[in-house]
Amino acid sequence: MSGWIAVAGLGPGAETLVTPEVSVALAEATDIVGYIPYVARVAARPGLRLHASDNRVEVERARHALELAAAGARVVIVSSGDPGVFAMASALFEALEAAPEHQQLDIRVLPGITAMLAAAARAGAPLGHDFCAINLSDNLKPWALIEARLRAAAQADFAMAFYNPRSRSRPEGFARVLELLREACGGERLITFARAVSTPEEQLVTVTLAEATPEMADMRTVVLVGNSATRRVGRWVYTPRSA
Repeated sequence: MSGWIAVAGLGPGAETLVTPEVSVALAEATDIVGYIPYVARVAARPGLRLHASDNRVEVERARHALELAAAGARVVIVSSGDPGVFAMASALFEALEAAPEHQQLDIRVLPGITAMLAAAARAGAPLGHDFCAINLSDNLKPWALIEARLRAAAQADFAMAFYNPRSRSRPEGFARVLELLREACGGERLITFARAVSTPEEQLVTVTLAEATPEMADMRTVVLVGNSATRRVGRWVYTPRSA
């Protein structure tokens, strides 16, 4: 049987948010490839080989998946959320671009529910009008570019969703983000911290930028910043559809 690769999004955490399409691919797979905590979300079964690897080796992981599929394996590369949002789909195609001998493989990208959209749904509809998503990690891009994109998004009055806001290795970066946002947007802009949405550890809090502190975010948190029209209605936060 010829091999194939499915790049699958496992959603934000809850098993009920894994799509049926992804569940079928996982059931048919011979090999699961991915970052350690994401591979751990896949139930072991006879005949299924699990290939877990550490963070920051995405391209090497993708190359391994290509080699497995070329040898006849049915490979699912797992990501959290959606595989095309700061995840493994792009890494796979980066590896494929450098490996023309594998470009005829059967490759599918299976969408998933992103942490950003799951967080927005929990809060109400803070992304109800134009919005952008920005990865605040400077592992793959310089900090100056992150600041430039933040300023441009604030000037354009986008609602914003931030991934990877604050890690132990770079705790000072998110403090600078909050400072920049207060300068550009004012202290009354609403900001939502959504941690571990759809898991038992879920926490959701909405405050103003003036009230926000860096310690409210970690690497399991998605941060949502409203635009100038975003407001509360009861316990919900929403951004009107018109501008």
